[in-house]
Amino acid sequence: MTTDASPKFQKPDLIQMTQPHEYRSEVAAEAHDGLHFSQFMIAGSVAGMVEHMAMFPVDTVKTQMQALGSCPIRSVSVKHALQYILRSDGIKALYRGIGAMGLGAGPAHAVYFSVYELCKKNFSGGNPNNSGAHALSGIFATVASDAVFTPMDMVKQRLQLSSSPYHGVLDCVRRVLIEEGFRAFYASYRTTVLMNAPFTAVHFTTYEAAKRGLMEVSPMSVSDERLVVHATAGAAAGALSAAVTTPFDVVKTQLQCQGVCGCDRFVNGSIRDVVRTIVEKDGYHGLMRGWMPRMLCWSTYEAAKSFFHDINISDQRGNGT
Repeated sequence: MTTDASPKFQKPDLIQMTQPHEYRSEVAAEAHDGLHFSQFMIAGSVAGMVEHMAMFPVDTVKTQMQALGSCPIRSVSVKHALQYILRSDGIKALYRGIGAMGLGAGPAHAVYFSVYELCKKNFSGGNPNNSGAHALSGIFATVASDAVFTPMDMVKQRLQLSSSPYHGVLDCVRRVLIEEGFRAFYASYRTTVLMNAPFTAVHFTTYEAAKRGLMEVSPMSVSDERLVVHATAGAAAGALSAAVTTPFDVVKTQLQCQGVCGCDRFVNGSIRDVVRTIVEKDGYHGLMRGWMPRMLCWSTYEAAKSFFHDINISDQRGNGT
């Protein structure tokens, strides 16, 4: 959830690069990029929820690969992990916990886009090409949206585990509250923020660099290959960002799944304690468990957003808007 989503709804021919002195903030609040802000927020949250849920089976494989302790999957091979899941629980296991994803992703994306656009407006100083303001806005948006999504993400990951003791989202929420207390829902929040902040920075840097590089390869056909350029740059940015932040994601999974399915329980829940435990049990390569499905998931996710962005722009131009 770290990419500037506003271009999806932009009308390029109507956008002004500077604001006149008589520009009124109340008019800007009424509509954003041709849509009312509430419409923009709803559209963004629905799109993000659908994209995340479409990649849910890959996320399940990643979660089971990262859950150490006495949990059964010991190989870092995506193929072996997938075969184990299908052999043990069938294809339905790949979708266990998808309800929690649906409940959490929508509100989290709505919060993300709201905070991102408000921060971008305040930080950019009227310059739509201010990449520093975009990155800083993305970090603020990530902190806010993670606060909304983290509880359901914890529920999702516990349901994704092999031999999960919970019978659905409500049962998981109820038992966690009774047995571990409300704080358990936010055990991984600090780690999640520390993971997503560098993810945002790496993503923006890689995306812009990849896009410039691809355009330089064939500058004469940029307009004809716009979709390919954006999709490829988005995929590269998503993949690299996911790979770089995988150790934090492994720590997050450990904190969210502690005490379940034989996974270790941590006394203080510090990142250092979790990292030390992972390294002692699985070596340093244990911090990179699940990097392949994470790269696949995020590269596909970013490429899909770029794809729909270009489709929307083409439709707008075709309609003469």
